[in-house]
Amino acid sequence: MDPAQWLTQYDERLTHAMRTAKVASERLRQVGGTATSLRGEVTVRVSASGTLEDLTLTPVTRTLESDELARLILDTTREAQRVASAQIADITAEFFGEGPALDVIKQNMPSANNFRTDDEYFANPPEITQ
Repeated sequence: MDPAQWLTQYDERLTHAMRTAKVASERLRQVGGTATSLRGEVTVRVSASGTLEDLTLTPVTRTLESDELARLILDTTREAQRVASAQIADITAEFFGEGPALDVIKQNMPSANNFRTDDEYFANPPEITQ
């Protein structure tokens, strides 16, 4: 292959990589997770980094004990963080494929096991103190 042809192909690969990185970066900036508690009392939105951006509490939350409400907020926030992490993993896999970066993301994703179902909640309700 002559040097001019090699340089042209190299330039095309670099241009393609830059376009791909730009699109991936734009998609990653739009990442965020939203979750609502199972009965709808709490809705949480987090950024791509998992930082809380919005918290909505319905009037029903006034009837909850403080520790129950705190647990509900934390569980819902973890679910929103899991949603955001899954979006990041999907974008990373789409643009960069399998590899060490995706492995690190997957290893640090919040677990779906942190979110309790109604059955789990009623089988093991929070302790009520007076």
